[in-house]
Amino acid sequence: MLAVSASWGNASEKPNVVFILTDNHGAWTLGCYGNNDIRTPNIDRLADNGMLFERAMSSNPVCSPTRATYLTGLMPSQHGVHSFLDNKYMMGPEAYYALEEFETLPEILHSEGYVCGLSGKWHLGANLTPQDGFSYWATMVRGSTSNMYQDPVIIDGKVVRTPKYMTDLWTDHAVGFIEQNKDGEQPFFLYLAYNGPYCLGPMLLRKSKNRHAEYYADKLLPSFPRDTVHPWQYSNRKYHNNLVSIRRVAAEVSGVDDGVGTVMDTLEKHGLSENTIIVFAGDQGWMGGQNGFFGMGDHTRPMGAHDLMMQVPLIVSHPRKIASGKTNMMVSNTDFLPSLLDYMGLSHRIPHTRNQKLSGRSYADILRGKPIDWETAMYYEMESCRCIRTEKWKYIARRSPDGPSELYDMQADPHERFNLFGQVAVAETQNQLAKKLSLWFEKFASPEYDIWKGGRSKARRHHAPKGHPDYRLR
Repeated sequence: MLAVSASWGNASEKPNVVFILTDNHGAWTLGCYGNNDIRTPNIDRLADNGMLFERAMSSNPVCSPTRATYLTGLMPSQHGVHSFLDNKYMMGPEAYYALEEFETLPEILHSEGYVCGLSGKWHLGANLTPQDGFSYWATMVRGSTSNMYQDPVIIDGKVVRTPKYMTDLWTDHAVGFIEQNKDGEQPFFLYLAYNGPYCLGPMLLRKSKNRHAEYYADKLLPSFPRDTVHPWQYSNRKYHNNLVSIRRVAAEVSGVDDGVGTVMDTLEKHGLSENTIIVFAGDQGWMGGQNGFFGMGDHTRPMGAHDLMMQVPLIVSHPRKIASGKTNMMVSNTDFLPSLLDYMGLSHRIPHTRNQKLSGRSYADILRGKPIDWETAMYYEMESCRCIRTEKWKYIARRSPDGPSELYDMQADPHERFNLFGQVAVAETQNQLAKKLSLWFEKFASPEYDIWKGGRSKARRHHAPKGHPDYRLR
């Protein structure tokens, strides 16, 4: 199918936007990314009718920073959210909105006449108060999930116990928002931010109770490698090679898939499919046994920067506008905001201010079916750990307290098993990558939030050097 150039005339022709974001979710768990064990027919259907990015990467391994990046286009060293925000910032006397000083995607779309709704996880602070033009606001009290059936949620401005399975709850509110706005008086932006599959925490030691649990109860799920625990694995050791944990992850992924299907069917039912852009993405990557790792980069000592801790699903669908297919170009979540606004004809609204200098690039032409000149150069940071990923190389620079630095030939060693850092044969390459990494952060990092140069984090430091106020015994 050939793509048609996206152009919108009056307000009634502006496309609706549904941005579905999952939590702690590796792309490899989906059928459309090659998984034969986990049932994801609806996400696969979305991929069949849209553009699937085979190498979409996240610039940080935890949720608050990555969600901040999707909404602002900024790196942690620019927006200041270097790790997950403490619950005290969600509600109570210390609650505050961590992105107040920046323009965000919902804020921009609201100013362009969109009605905006949130259903699901926020985790950016001041959770009781709708932010950035959102008029519909159903969210969680905190960022973490301990129980999909009992955790507190915020509905109609009040804190209540979740009345049902949380994945279904967010789907129900997404459907409600779509149906409130189906008549097209204003275009709508729906941010459906699932807190599933949430492949993390003590709930992985309990069997799932959702509708898929029975199906997976006797499945071995070989797509989750059984391997010796990597010596750098610090937490999550109880979940390694644990079938209860593995089956729980599979069931939760399929639960999210149900929600995606319901949203797609709702759009179709009301004749909204052809005028709605659907983006399906994950906040950060996740590993389920590969190379002996289970979890994300913050679960290792030293801080992890494995490709599968970065790789997220990314599918963009817009019937009759975006050609169906796949692209192997490597993109970052920093590219999402400029790409979506460019594709929507709002490139003039991409922030270009002194405190919001975007490093991301627009891949909108790929969505339009046009060729694009794209250099593979992706940047990643988690507090004192910084990384550059090119087509051939990955260089990871570490600062106190953990060390060491790493260098991998990603073409010869895609599983990142052989650290070449310090080898004479690659000294020139190592120096070039180190210089490129340094120059990039010098160009884009904000002095206020540049941890490498004494800047601060809005979140408590997860890995802080001894003597730092955020230092915790490990």
